[in-house]
Amino acid sequence: MALKISVNTGNIDLDNKINEWLKWNKDVIHEHKVQELILNNNKKVLSSLFLKRLEFGTAGLRGRMGPGYNQINDLVIIQTGQGLSMYLLDTIVDATEKGIVIGYDGRHCSKRFAELTAAIFMAKNIKVYLFSKVVPTPFIPYSILKYKCAAGVMITASHNPKNDNGYKVYWENGAQIISPHDKEIQKYIFNHLEPMESSWNITKIYENSLYLNPWDNIMQSYFNDLKETVLYPEVNKNTILKFTYTPMHGVGYQYMTAAFNAANFKPFIIVEEQKLPDPEFPTVKFPNPEEGKSTLDLSIQVANKNSSSIILANDPDADRVACATKMKNDEWYIFSGNELGALLGWWMIHKYQVQHTDTDFSNVYMLASTVSSKILASMAKQEGFNFEETLTGFKWMGNKTIELEKMGKIVLFAYEEAIGFMCGSKVLDKDGISAGMHIAELAAYLETMGLTLHDKLNEIYNQYGYHISKNSYWICHEPNIIKKIFERLRTYLGKPNTYPTNILNGKYPIIGIRDLTTGYDNTKPENKAILPISKSNQMITFTFKNGLVVTLRTSGTEPKIKYYSELCASPEEQDIEVLKTILDEMISAIVMEFLQPEINNLLCRDKEEK
Repeated sequence: MALKISVNTGNIDLDNKINEWLKWNKDVIHEHKVQELILNNNKKVLSSLFLKRLEFGTAGLRGRMGPGYNQINDLVIIQTGQGLSMYLLDTIVDATEKGIVIGYDGRHCSKRFAELTAAIFMAKNIKVYLFSKVVPTPFIPYSILKYKCAAGVMITASHNPKNDNGYKVYWENGAQIISPHDKEIQKYIFNHLEPMESSWNITKIYENSLYLNPWDNIMQSYFNDLKETVLYPEVNKNTILKFTYTPMHGVGYQYMTAAFNAANFKPFIIVEEQKLPDPEFPTVKFPNPEEGKSTLDLSIQVANKNSSSIILANDPDADRVACATKMKNDEWYIFSGNELGALLGWWMIHKYQVQHTDTDFSNVYMLASTVSSKILASMAKQEGFNFEETLTGFKWMGNKTIELEKMGKIVLFAYEEAIGFMCGSKVLDKDGISAGMHIAELAAYLETMGLTLHDKLNEIYNQYGYHISKNSYWICHEPNIIKKIFERLRTYLGKPNTYPTNILNGKYPIIGIRDLTTGYDNTKPENKAILPISKSNQMITFTFKNGLVVTLRTSGTEPKIKYYSELCASPEEQDIEVLKTILDEMISAIVMEFLQPEINNLLCRDKEEK
């Protein structure tokens, strides 16, 4: 449908980009939205939509659905697929035969975006494993390794708001792409912007000889592999615990059901209102169980009604899992990602010890992101296994796992504080289905000894030391404000690399500063950071003399400024309530001294971890 009005914003570059998009676009609804913006002479919005472009961030694209080059729509998906397909053909010799696996979640347009992607690859004579129904994101990296594919694509925006979607890319090693692949794919996208007519043709993809539906095979294989990890099937079968589960209007119900069957559990209690995929997410403001109690209200009501003491919750694409437990005072305790990391880390070591007569841990590794708790490091010192820290995000942990396994090492567990857990290495990414099953297993095992998950967490802290965290974030849609905050921290004394040296007038001195945006690290030789740096993401870590570690960073997928903090001490050194008081005092001072006055203008979300 041709636009009925001429485009004349007074900006030639903008006019050209709008006309180009309208020429190539075939979505009438989005065309009408553009027409309305033109009629209203909304140059600011038009410039944002057409003069900027979504770039590959956390392993692909993620953004709001709508018209233009800076949002997710049919044309942007086609341009992305064309670039990716050509990059694969130029990079992997046998890409056509290896093929690509494609999955999608239950969001608006996810299936269509997956089908458009499939059509593009088929037009290039590349075999396509396209799932016939919604699947968890972990099925994509798992399937890549199972079928030895050249790559994988998952259409999902994970836990983002309902108007968002995304295009997540995995490489042939089964891990999310990292540099240089992301930058090279972006170049290929720019070189293949004009959509081929075949890229729009999704009518015949299911009849194409290159089409394969992997769902039945992957369901059997994935859950057989999961079943092999079950340690005490009889304990699971006979547990008196009742589990309540919610997929948060996402894909998880069928898959967590299969996981409970694999582990020999009785069926869980489902939150009926959130059971089936619903792209509107009608019962939650944010479909993200990491938000805490606000997203678990319905689950708590259902659990109380059914005398259930444990809640498990997946996010909409089931790559994350949250857990809550009912305390003796009938209050619900929602575990933070760091606390679940401690519990699952302990459980994975316990399972390894039971399953191996040789308890030599010299080749055994656990991983965590740099903003996560150091509880695994403390456990490693006592138990003898190895701990390694990576940059934030499972693309780093997945690729680090591959690197270690090539050296003959065993990676038992990896996690990040944002409720993402990788139990074993069959899936080289966070997996909320397997992690949910492992949490249920641990709870059932502890119940045989009269212990709860919360009891076990206290035991872990008593043995390995208290690790007290406090994390939160601010929403910020203005990149200039974010840049101003971080640049001021880098020039605190009026010149480069002069960061803050203390808070509260010297009460708490800073002894270490690591800036992974610039590569500065005053604890390393020549002040050069060892971990990889990224100039496109803001991230500064401050280490205080009393042991507090605080990281300020921007999100790779959402408009947020985040802070992460942890204060560690052995039980003999410090009372836990004293630790909490010190942590609260220091975080308040950091917010006031490091982030003011800009932070006053941001929308603060009350999302704090204990």
